[in-house]
Amino acid sequence: MAAEPLVVSVPEPEYAEALADVDGVEAIVWDMEAPHARGAEIRLAVLPYMTRLRLTDVTPGLDSLEVVQLQSAGYEHFVDDLPARVTLCNAAGVHDASTAELALTLTLASIRDIPEFVASQAHSRWEPLRLRSALADRRVLVVGYGQIGRAIARRFAPFEVTLTAVASRAREGDDLVPHVHAIDELPDLLPEHDVVVVIVPLTDATRGLFDGPMLGRMPDGALLVNVARGAVVDTDALVAECSTGRIRAAVDVTEPEPLPQDHPLWTTRGVLVTPHVGGATEAMRPRAIALVRRQVESMVSGSPVVNAVAGPLSAPST
Repeated sequence: MAAEPLVVSVPEPEYAEALADVDGVEAIVWDMEAPHARGAEIRLAVLPYMTRLRLTDVTPGLDSLEVVQLQSAGYEHFVDDLPARVTLCNAAGVHDASTAELALTLTLASIRDIPEFVASQAHSRWEPLRLRSALADRRVLVVGYGQIGRAIARRFAPFEVTLTAVASRAREGDDLVPHVHAIDELPDLLPEHDVVVVIVPLTDATRGLFDGPMLGRMPDGALLVNVARGAVVDTDALVAECSTGRIRAAVDVTEPEPLPQDHPLWTTRGVLVTPHVGGATEAMRPRAIALVRRQVESMVSGSPVVNAVAGPLSAPST
């Protein structure tokens, strides 16, 4: 008697097509906006990218569900709603290149006054020549030195900067940084750096990490680049610091998000805002599909899934 197929739900046909040649797998396309007739058979469910759905909206009736695969690196919004029997996997590795690329883009755009030039172009105004800032020779601090943090450091290194990295715990460095500092060293490191790139996960420990006192430790003229989560930075404190012109900021994430149309951050001096687009590039899709295929092949063979962040198959916290 043939084994029952592994039924997988995917959000778009392209994902199903990529699984068509995997023996023992049946992929169904489901956007999760309404219950699916075959919901009770689904063992792996891939959530749509940047979804606002909650797991409590989609998991009822998925009686065979074993794994929920996200397409985002962040997963904090899903943990509390995860059924006890289900493992939650994030998309670590999928967004490294795209997010690191945007972190560098935001830094260069802010330092080289690109928003000012864009505004001048809109009015057909030629800006007078004057000496402007450059990224070369800047001291760059990467706060959060996981996969994306290392990808960011790799992209900054050719720009002739001095790199420093911070993680939850101190450890030996790598080919990019000689030493990785512990997060409790951050207050002493901030005054010594011109660019601070934030890419920590949002946890109880990092929520509001960059509050008024912490932002106040950044030197005059420094730039804060946030490609992590908006709640890592105290928005009111950031507005207060930037409005004086003492520091600048370039952020892809905000708190609240989406940022209301009348929020002062939009018009605060020296602030560049992009609407949470760090991972949303053409580079993301093939990486996401490859991750889904890897997870499916692991389940078919009985091997552990990767990127498990919560649930029975996740590694215990240390």
